[in-house]
Amino acid sequence: MATHATPLADWLVILPVLLCLGGGALLLVLRRAPAWQPWLCLAILFGVLAVDGLLLARILASGPVSMTMGRWLPPFGISFTADAMGVLFATMSALVAVAVVLSLLGEAPESAVRDGVYPLLLLLMAGVGGAFLTGDLFNLYVWFEVMLIASFGLVVLAGNPLQLDAAVKYGIVNLVATTLFLMALGLLYGALGTLNMADIIGAAGKADRLVLTVIAGLFALAFAIKAAVFPVNAWLPASYHTPPAPISALLGGVLTKVGVYALLRVLALLPTERAMLSPAITAVAIATMLLGPLSAIAETNLRRAVGFLLIGGIGIAITGAATAGAVPGAIVYVGQSILVMAALYLVAGLIERATGTTDTREMGGLYAASSRLSIMFFALVLAIAGVPPFLGFWPKLLLLQGLIGAGDWLLALSLLLSSLLTLIAGARLWSFVFWHPRHAPLLRPPSYAPAILLVGTVLLLGVAPNLLIGIGMVAAHDLADPARYVVAVGLAP
Repeated sequence: MATHATPLADWLVILPVLLCLGGGALLLVLRRAPAWQPWLCLAILFGVLAVDGLLLARILASGPVSMTMGRWLPPFGISFTADAMGVLFATMSALVAVAVVLSLLGEAPESAVRDGVYPLLLLLMAGVGGAFLTGDLFNLYVWFEVMLIASFGLVVLAGNPLQLDAAVKYGIVNLVATTLFLMALGLLYGALGTLNMADIIGAAGKADRLVLTVIAGLFALAFAIKAAVFPVNAWLPASYHTPPAPISALLGGVLTKVGVYALLRVLALLPTERAMLSPAITAVAIATMLLGPLSAIAETNLRRAVGFLLIGGIGIAITGAATAGAVPGAIVYVGQSILVMAALYLVAGLIERATGTTDTREMGGLYAASSRLSIMFFALVLAIAGVPPFLGFWPKLLLLQGLIGAGDWLLALSLLLSSLLTLIAGARLWSFVFWHPRHAPLLRPPSYAPAILLVGTVLLLGVAPNLLIGIGMVAAHDLADPARYVVAVGLAP
């Protein structure tokens, strides 16, 4: 156990959160200087991205890093513990946030800047960073609340009736999820006497297994709602298409992945209970990965269809919670999905701006008018479907290897069928948007640069996936064998 406090000087672990919180406060002070806000926000996010990169390099070199605020001895105090999985997701999220701010430069009206779009964005990123880096389940709940407040503000920012209706659905469902999360926390603390993740690993073996299984089920339900898993997924396509496209990209690319991360993280702390819940998780994973692309095939609103494709990907990601052998592929899949889905939302927004409509039946003619949009959309569809050598292929290959190795043939076949349905849905969207004839004139969309940044990163990682796969393997090893995590916190026996 720990005999001395975690060094207070190790600020690298908490610096991404501090930068976002401090930056958000600064931008609130500068609300009357709207011209400065996007550039300051961009500078802060570049700083967060740089710190995440340094932290990731340090973890790959020497293992997880931990600090406890105020020199408290673990498991007491506010603990931050960074490992490969959390920092990988945080780094990808920061890159998406940079692209979103660049996109908002050309889209956000001055009224949105005055209403606080950039402080809310930084507050959301503080919650995301805190969730990925916290070492304590109660503080994970706190960061979920921070994300909920900030994302609710971003959804309702323009205040039109469609956004208000979406925000009510989004807020009510997520409040139910946080209530379940809080109930599970109270029961877990009553059963184990701790909420520190490293401490839970050692304490879980002494508790009643039935009680822990019920608690794990509550956690799984709460995080399933947050991640938009079937049958509690209807709120996502009803809300994520209503704000401006850059905000949709941030929500779709980043926010749902925090729910998947929490599901993988918490169930890894309770492996016996995860095995007992595995049949139920397998069933909802299959239903989610198949119903998502099937719904996208029938959808005519472009960004709603993207939302259904996102849901299908969530079903694939949670296979890591159902089968231990699928964890490496699930981690790599979530990491790349943060980039791919954010890029697809940005490209969908550019298409809507160019055509002046959200209805795919009224689009068309973009193939000849904008080869850049055509290529980007087509490349992202292939990446989501997992066509080689695009980025989505590599995690799906890892997932198939893990599932077949574990004898989960039903999940493996469902994954292949989901990929086929996703390809059909994407091809249908591409046909409507780019191939069909169009009679109305096309409008000029804002800058392509933010979408090109993300699509270029997706293409680069697709042809050179070794770094991403290597990080995923390290993350999966530390999740399955948390010895290095426990040592970093200072709770090794």
